[in-house]
Amino acid sequence: MKHVWFRVAALSAAALLLTAAYKRTEQASVMADAANAFLNSLWADQKATATYAFDDDQRFDWHFIPKLRKGLSFGAMQPFQQKLATALVAAGLSQEGFIKAETIMSLDQVLLLLEAGAGPNRRDPDNYYITIFGTPSAKGTWGYRVEGHHLAQNFTIVDGKVSDSPSFFGSNPAEVRVGPRKGLRVLAKEDDSGYELMESLDKAQQDVAVVDKTALKDIITMASRKAALGGVPNGLAAAKMTAAQYDKLLTIVDIYANNVAPQLAEARMQLARKQPKDATYFAWTGETQRGGYHYYRIQTPAFLIELDCTQDKANHIHSVWRDYQNDFGLDLLKAHYAASHQ
Repeated sequence: MKHVWFRVAALSAAALLLTAAYKRTEQASVMADAANAFLNSLWADQKATATYAFDDDQRFDWHFIPKLRKGLSFGAMQPFQQKLATALVAAGLSQEGFIKAETIMSLDQVLLLLEAGAGPNRRDPDNYYITIFGTPSAKGTWGYRVEGHHLAQNFTIVDGKVSDSPSFFGSNPAEVRVGPRKGLRVLAKEDDSGYELMESLDKAQQDVAVVDKTALKDIITMASRKAALGGVPNGLAAAKMTAAQYDKLLTIVDIYANNVAPQLAEARMQLARKQPKDATYFAWTGETQRGGYHYYRIQTPAFLIELDCTQDKANHIHSVWRDYQNDFGLDLLKAHYAASHQ
């Protein structure tokens, strides 16, 4: 009976945390509450698997391919623990971002059916991991990662401030074309908005924006620990766009920004609006007709957005938001350590 009540309490806590994730304004507090509720539901051996010291190098070892990972998988959790893990996922994302994350996880079941013989260990909707670094608290220094095939969300909390990068969403297939979920496009907004900006450009602008007629095979930054493209930014500068075209560029940024929780999304948009137009570039590679092999990026002095749709006959999307200075909270940590040594 004791275990029954424990599970009921855990489920109730998960429901409250899911609601709180969208209503409370102190994002670090929401995350800390969700992380502690999750940790308190784990057995000792599970907690040992799920947690690392904050300064462990594992915090930077992220990826978005199907592989074995560090941390505790959903498959290794009891149902009531999965619900609390789901609340932690929701704590860092907007409602729309959370729906995308859950749907991306579910696509592994679609791939299992499409890729006969791939094996359940490779395509498993429960093969997603929660890893917590340090001790969660609203004003402390800690972090957590939600990761699996085509999903990698990295959050770092320092003195009540939150870093939400690197942030990766992918979709395979980009469009489900057979079966009962036919027509599903998880990242339709991210993909379509790039085309809409391209289609708004005149011929001369498109000639500048298209930096290579052959699409890049993947996002350039991949799962690098530090985001860097190298070389001089290329493509079409925002300063060379009309006001309407620049609005379309900001619409793309807004779509990526609004994958994370509202407070974090607003910080992303504030950062975007501060970027000088003559140092903000939109670049495209590949075909410009819809449905072809393509890649685009928005590059600013502060952050980078990349999307590619080039694998599996242009039906496989990778998209990422990278913060040049604050991936993994490095800028927040720099300020924290500087203040601590005053």
